Amino acid sequence: MSSIVTETHQEVALIRLSNGVTNPIGLDLVLDLEQTLDRVKSSHQGLILSGGEKFFSIGFDLPGLLQLDRAGLEDFYSSFNRTLFKLLTLPLPTLCCITGHAVAGGCILSLGCDFRIAASEKTKIGLNEIGIGVPVPYLADMLLRQIIGHQAALKMMYSGDFISSAQAEALGLVDEILDRDQLEIRALEKIRRFSNAPSAAFAVIKSNRLESITKRFEKNFPDKLQAFLNIWFDPDTQTLLTRAAEKF
Repeated sequence: MSSIVTETHQEVALIRLSNGVTNPIGLDLVLDLEQTLDRVKSSHQGLILSGGEKFFSIGFDLPGLLQLDRAGLEDFYSSFNRTLFKLLTLPLPTLCCITGHAVAGGCILSLGCDFRIAASEKTKIGLNEIGIGVPVPYLADMLLRQIIGHQAALKMMYSGDFISSAQAEALGLVDEILDRDQLEIRALEKIRRFSNAPSAAFAVIKSNRLESITKRFEKNFPDKLQAFLNIWFDPDTQTLLTRAAEKF
């Protein structure tokens, strides 16, 4: 069974993560999302990424990933970053509905979209990687800096604290906050405004915005991948990851 549900609203695809209450990100979800993005790229004019009511996504499926050897984790981490890159560079307007808590990998997926709107009901957003001993993935690090600026991004990544949707709006991390039942309605309104723009022009403008990030990622990711794996399999990091996995 797919961990992704896709709805078509005229020219807009609404992709909803559907992998249980917390939407943990494992290899199956990543591959399902990647295949969905490949289809949407040629069949739609806009994309909305949504999730569950309690959790948009809790992030990486730590209990599952801790069972993998280095080759297995390399496969997962490479696939996750490849899929994030595809979402980021999709030549269509994209918007993330942060329907519930979006932490760690869940927050990272939202960064891959052009726009973000979030639920107002006690929604937590953040990158807590430092608390479990791993760095924020390289591509996500660059995106966060572009979206909210270097100093605000460093504070989020260095502290690992979660912030409210209202705080995220103040930082510019999300564009709007609304009641949860209004999110997808507003998302469709917003994305249709941009999906009606000339597609070739939109694609070029988007590519220009991302040019420096995509070039740095393509050049440096092989080294960043190995650095991440080295840290992940460090014994001290494994202890922190194991403790975090017990809370899933």
